[in-house]
Amino acid sequence: MKKIALHPDSASSSQDKCGMCRSGTALDFEFTFAYQPIISLTSKTIFGHEALVRGPNGESAYSVLSRVNDTNRYQFDQQCRVEAIRRAAALHMEGKLSINFLPNAVYQPEACIQTTLEAARKYGFPIERIMFEVTEGEKVVDRAHLVNIFREYERFGFITSIDDFGAGFSGLNLLADYQPHVLKIDMELIRDVDRSRPKQAILRGIVSICRDLQIEILAEGIETKSERDFLTSIGIDLMQGYLFCKPAFEAVGVIDPSSWE
Repeated sequence: MKKIALHPDSASSSQDKCGMCRSGTALDFEFTFAYQPIISLTSKTIFGHEALVRGPNGESAYSVLSRVNDTNRYQFDQQCRVEAIRRAAALHMEGKLSINFLPNAVYQPEACIQTTLEAARKYGFPIERIMFEVTEGEKVVDRAHLVNIFREYERFGFITSIDDFGAGFSGLNLLADYQPHVLKIDMELIRDVDRSRPKQAILRGIVSICRDLQIEILAEGIETKSERDFLTSIGIDLMQGYLFCKPAFEAVGVIDPSSWE
């Protein structure tokens, strides 16, 4: 995805971009969502679902995101939120709804969140069940602006999540500036963690930090029971990955019963 720099101090730029968000201009491509469950292993329940963008016929996320550019980024981000909420409500989804957002498409958080609030009211989806996380691969060049977005979203009653912790910009410096409700650990740290002493040591450290900061940890990308069991042994309860359920196209995911055992 092409990156753009943030210039939150530029009033004219912010107003121009927010005007684009509110213009209602339709995108020239279609998209929909697959939903992947996030589970609580201890209670053997579904904590929520992450909305993952897909093409209209189930095409990859890349087939959609590759068409997002500086011209349509703002409309895409807004329409993603509305569509994710609309479809989740139509599916009678229980638990949390995790929505990825593009921080580079948010210039004035209080203004940009209005469309989301309207969609939540229209479709009857409680805002306290909506979790916002930063889209994978979205480069943020102004950490202070991202922190401001998170704080505004929290003020409105949304759940906040730092995604891919341990990769890219999602590191300790960001965590020092802002403590989200949920911290999602990058799947590269999860892969084969049961056989990697360095990864085990790193994850134990993350668990200790989050315990002190009262942050809930979510491990994503879990594919084996051995990975699951190690994560459980160090106190991680929220999990997501193919072991439990692959993303369900335009549907609520069903957990593989054997994944609990």
